[in-house]
Amino acid sequence: MSTDNRLGFIEIAGTPDEVGIQLGRFGREIAHRHLIIGHAWASVMAFRDDPRVAVMRRMVESRFPAYWAELLGLAAGLDLSFDDVFLWNCRGDLWALAPDGCTTVQIPGNEPILAHNEDGDPGFRGHCALAHVRPEGGIAFTSFVYPASIPGHTFAATEAGLVQTVNNIRSRGIGVGLPRMVLGRALFDCRSLDAAVRLLETAERAGAFHMTLAQQGDQRLLSIEFTHTNCTVVVVDRPQCHANHLIHQDMAGERQVITQSSHSRQHRGDALLAEAGGTSPDPLDILWDKAVSPLPIYRAQPDDPDHENTLATAVFRIGAQSIDWKVYDHAGIAPRFTMDLCC
Repeated sequence: MSTDNRLGFIEIAGTPDEVGIQLGRFGREIAHRHLIIGHAWASVMAFRDDPRVAVMRRMVESRFPAYWAELLGLAAGLDLSFDDVFLWNCRGDLWALAPDGCTTVQIPGNEPILAHNEDGDPGFRGHCALAHVRPEGGIAFTSFVYPASIPGHTFAATEAGLVQTVNNIRSRGIGVGLPRMVLGRALFDCRSLDAAVRLLETAERAGAFHMTLAQQGDQRLLSIEFTHTNCTVVVVDRPQCHANHLIHQDMAGERQVITQSSHSRQHRGDALLAEAGGTSPDPLDILWDKAVSPLPIYRAQPDDPDHENTLATAVFRIGAQSIDWKVYDHAGIAPRFTMDLCC
């Protein structure tokens, strides 16, 4: 296959602001050529005068100064206004229709499997990367990164053995609190599943996310849904699928936007798991499924109604002493990257 539009790999290290600068430089060209002239950017920038933004800024600077410095560096590396870059990294906390997608397959067992389609702006294909980041004073990690965004809202594994995948939730119940992407970044500095859960449960949250968390040496596979007002944690005990809306029973009263694509992907994923009859399916059979042609799980249409395409697929196998994972940037071909983490 041509090397065009392939997922890249970058290595970054340094102080938080140096990490941010390097991330910014990585995404600067496509951010100026594509992102800041688009509808999504304009829609988020319309919230510049929203009073919640000033509160979120104070909260991040006070609670997480390292990630505040990372955001400052990100803006500098992008050669964009810090105010605008901070706002973009709060997009889902302010705008329920922020264009972020994804589908996750959760398979519990002695060696849990966590698999994930990263769905995003098709214009970013060929301009995203796996970033291996060694932040001074923090835990090293490897994460899928988008231009102009801090890590922590896609899929990743850390040197503490934590694995994280994230699904966008389009909540109607957004309030004042810490931006969800900053909380996702903060999970990379947690050393255990329990610490990660405690962080999410006790934080003042602005927006909503679904996260699946796992850890090397721990057989638990945790499905976590959080909103501004609520946080539910479910230990996954059978193969499950999660798209882009809240499905936990205790979240039934939360107001949210469920797009046709999210509904279709959830329904199709559940159906494929039911067909497996309780056995552990190959997660790629689900994540690469295109049977529901207008609204498939694997998204490649240029006219996708949510303006998203599948940019990468990750499959993690979490063992007692290692994490083995593969990352694909196109369906049906060999993995782009094969990774292992031993701690």
